[in-house]
Amino acid sequence: MSNARRIEWQLAAPDAELTTLRAGEAVELSGRVLTLRDASAARLAHALTRQGELPVSLEHRIMYAVGPSPAKPGQVIGSAGPTTTARMARYLPALFAAGVRAIIGKGELHGADA
Repeated sequence: MSNARRIEWQLAAPDAELTTLRAGEAVELSGRVLTLRDASAARLAHALTRQGELPVSLEHRIMYAVGPSPAKPGQVIGSAGPTTTARMARYLPALFAAGVRAIIGKGELHGADA
């Protein structure tokens, strides 16, 4: 990724760095991200709605919408790649309100006012 924009994500990235990103732009990201599935997005959003305690802070987080595959025999985990974010679009406003700064996934988002 020689033409990729590099972002070092530890606790937070500068807002100027994030506000200039555009969908489809190549980014080389280093730091921690949280994985997200449609079921976990729903659980987090429902917990936020009930003002429940979350298992992890969402403040300044990047979340990776991931679709794992089963582990091969003898392996702890299988492959994982980006999954469609459209299934979790209805939960994204709550996640962004809780501090999530970005979602990595595939496909277009329609109706996510975040």
